[in-house]
Amino acid sequence: MSRTEGYGLFDTALGACGLAWSAEGLVAVLLPERDPQTVRARFARRHPEVAETPLPLWAAQAAEAMAALLRGEPRDLADIPVDLAGVGEFERRVYAAARAIPPGRAVTYGELAARIGEPGAAQAVGRALGRNPVPIVVPCHRIVAADGRIGGFSAPGGAETKKRILAIEGARLGDEPDLFG
Repeated sequence: MSRTEGYGLFDTALGACGLAWSAEGLVAVLLPERDPQTVRARFARRHPEVAETPLPLWAAQAAEAMAALLRGEPRDLADIPVDLAGVGEFERRVYAAARAIPPGRAVTYGELAARIGEPGAAQAVGRALGRNPVPIVVPCHRIVAADGRIGGFSAPGGAETKKRILAIEGARLGDEPDLFG
């Protein structure tokens, strides 16, 4: 039985987005699509048992913070609650480590693997981030390839969306100048 209580849509500068939630926090974030119907169709596939409903106050505040970030306002989304009950232990460790990376910073997949005590597991970290159910809130966009390249991003728009979010945050790899300087 699903713990998901509902889902709702919100507009951003990059397109329609959506959130699904439980009593504990967000269970899914769908990043920008060209239209609300596409977001609804994705939710129908992922959570067919859940209806679209108005966002509860805390989720509406989370949606506004994400919309602000996507319109170019730096925001830290670390306080938004997430419900990762349906996620494996390895993934939870990866997501917790990713959430500890502050806005404006980026680390490599290998560095993130080392932070969770799994040196050499960069590819497994990448796979876990590719399955991230709450992108932006779990900032998988802050993880880059070993050579500083942007790497992949499973959200609509792919690497270009990742690059745009990193630019908004003024991302830097370690102590180096920003990634785009």
